[in-house]
Amino acid sequence: MKIEKIVLRKVKITFRTPFETSFARMFDKHFIAVEAHSKDHIGYGDCSAFEHPFYNEETIGSAWYTIENFLVPMLFSQETINHPEDVNALFSKVRRNNMAKSALDCAIWDLYAKENGISVSKALGGTRTEVETGVSIGVQNSLDDLLHVIDGYMKEGYRRVKIKIKPGKDLNYLEGIRKRFGDIMLMVDANSAYTLADLELFKEMDKLNLLMIEQPLSHDDIVDHRHLQAVMNTPICLDESIHDAEDARKAIELGSTKTINIKVARVGGLTEAKKVHDICMANDIPVWCGGMLDTGIARAHNVAVASLPNYKYPGDIPASDRYWERDVIKQPMKIDSRAMLYVPDKPGIGFEPDVDYLDKLTYYKQEIKR
Repeated sequence: MKIEKIVLRKVKITFRTPFETSFARMFDKHFIAVEAHSKDHIGYGDCSAFEHPFYNEETIGSAWYTIENFLVPMLFSQETINHPEDVNALFSKVRRNNMAKSALDCAIWDLYAKENGISVSKALGGTRTEVETGVSIGVQNSLDDLLHVIDGYMKEGYRRVKIKIKPGKDLNYLEGIRKRFGDIMLMVDANSAYTLADLELFKEMDKLNLLMIEQPLSHDDIVDHRHLQAVMNTPICLDESIHDAEDARKAIELGSTKTINIKVARVGGLTEAKKVHDICMANDIPVWCGGMLDTGIARAHNVAVASLPNYKYPGDIPASDRYWERDVIKQPMKIDSRAMLYVPDKPGIGFEPDVDYLDKLTYYKQEIKR
């Protein structure tokens, strides 16, 4: 592939309802839409970094700077790109900045698949024709509010529910859910809000037959999670702690996790996501696909990677209307009655961006030519 130009957009889209985690309450999502242009095709990617450096060290501002000043020049230093995996190696000189890397990596996978007339799923080695999706629910003001929200999503067809928790809004919420809904597929995401001093709290959660507890301890930890997993039957899932396949290998070797949430953006793109998947599969550690409150462009890449064989749990890849009144793809993603999303078999990501709508949401645009 010869990439003729890269187009970057700063885009703002408003959530249908605010989304709250243990570290922030968000009303809008700013993201960077990326286009990789060859002579005949356009590949699309999406940088999922937030405005604030609370989930990880990146922000929309820092990602834009890194893409413009380092990653695109590295990309253009090569006359052609033979395979998207080459981009992962090319960017390896830049430490971390994985969400910036992912935006370009994904766009180039889309471009490569379109130029070869295959889907991104097939290009990655995907084996599924559909993937199950769950719903992620932000921290609610009260248990009654949470039960009402869960009831609505269960009626829409979602079978797996993930709730965000933080100190003071955790065990009592979970007990209330079990009392109301029984043994539904339930998991929690702590976004690093706890420490080993909360061990007794986790032992109480362990009695509630949870699917998993996601990232309960520090965002950069794989050691303390080992101690927690040793006394828990509930699988501990690592998210923020895993930045690449090497982190996954070390965490598995330590016994710090029984499952890993692979967020394409967090690990630097589809190439590294597949590497994490492969090392987990070799060690009998099932994985699942997390999201970053994504638009349809990023979720399309998530659907593709979730078609790989070791993705065993429902992912955070909800229908378009979970977050947006109107998505940035022409045909919104919809789940069926079993909470399944179809894996497209058309060339590329299989969903066509709504460029006119993107233009309306774009507040800054830059073209970088070779």
